[in-house]
Amino acid sequence: MSYSPPSPPQEIPDDVVEMLNKQSPEVLKHIAQYGEELAEHREREARLAEQDEEEQIEDRPGDHPDDVPSKATITIKKINDNRYYYWQWRDGDRIRSKYKRPVNPDE
Repeated sequence: MSYSPPSPPQEIPDDVVEMLNKQSPEVLKHIAQYGEELAEHREREARLAEQDEEEQIEDRPGDHPDDVPSKATITIKKINDNRYYYWQWRDGDRIRSKYKRPVNPDE
């Protein structure tokens, strides 16, 4: 590990870099975690929007719950170092999720 501070990527606006440089290590760790979660959320929203545009509705798997729309896709969420399957779909401007089951590590 270097003793000099890291150089920020050029993609990060200067005002954001200045704000980050003023934060404590603990707050920076929270910001990093939030940034990862927000990026995953936005990527997931983009995938769902793309699916809506293509109007591709996959066949309903046999274990598809009645209260989950047929356009729902299966997403993996990591919670406390455990991975779980969730049904996920767009409901107007919102993204809805419903728990399916844990991910089998042997898959």
